[in-house]
Amino acid sequence: MIVGAKTKVILVMCIVFICTFLVLQKTTQLTLSRHFNFESNRFGEYYYEYKEWENQMITENPEYEDVKIIVDIAVNKLYLLNGNELLKSYPVASGKLKTPSPIGSWKIVSKSKWGGGFGTRWMGLNVPWGKFGIHGTNRPTSIGQNASAGCIRMNNNDVEDLYKYVKHGTPVAIIHGFQGPFGYGLREIKPGDIGADVMEIQRRLKAWGYYELDHLDGKYGPHMEQALYKFQSDNEIPQNPRIDWQTYQALGVIIMD
Repeated sequence: MIVGAKTKVILVMCIVFICTFLVLQKTTQLTLSRHFNFESNRFGEYYYEYKEWENQMITENPEYEDVKIIVDIAVNKLYLLNGNELLKSYPVASGKLKTPSPIGSWKIVSKSKWGGGFGTRWMGLNVPWGKFGIHGTNRPTSIGQNASAGCIRMNNNDVEDLYKYVKHGTPVAIIHGFQGPFGYGLREIKPGDIGADVMEIQRRLKAWGYYELDHLDGKYGPHMEQALYKFQSDNEIPQNPRIDWQTYQALGVIIMD
């Protein structure tokens, strides 16, 4: 009977220990999930090292409080600024004609150390129609050219240097000359197309009161098509799901040489 009593005590203590462990584990996960948005973090590292990295950022670069990035794909240069002060510039590779870089204003939403074709560092952008980022490369001869699938490539030593200055939320503007989101010309946009030019058409339809969704995603879907039909009807344009020169003109899209 004595051995049985001891066994029961041990079993009870084990159960209490396991329950306590599970409760603490769940509490820790909930606490972490409040501070770090794991669902939006596809690459992991930035959020796990958030506090350590931010503290290092403050220690190493205390004077840089307004860091921003401008990528000019007309000359394939990336400019790092603190406010209006140019800190550094780096040569980059940008998207090919058929896979253009996402022209527009974005933010850094993830950071990680990758390898292979992405080089030694990755900084992801919040582009809604695809996965785009600033990263290193194992093809350094492509730097200075329009050679990527849309991402901004950098030499590995340059991307490692930039990585130190960039944090979650850092603004990134990708520009191309004076033609803005239509930097690759006025293509005939059709349902299913994606890109900065599609987002600009959504923005213009919204400004005219035809596109009712608050979120502009740069994807030509059914809602955008219906908004386009209403706009064409009110402007006496034959209904056409493809955005051609006549519709561009009515929307006020004119590219000047």
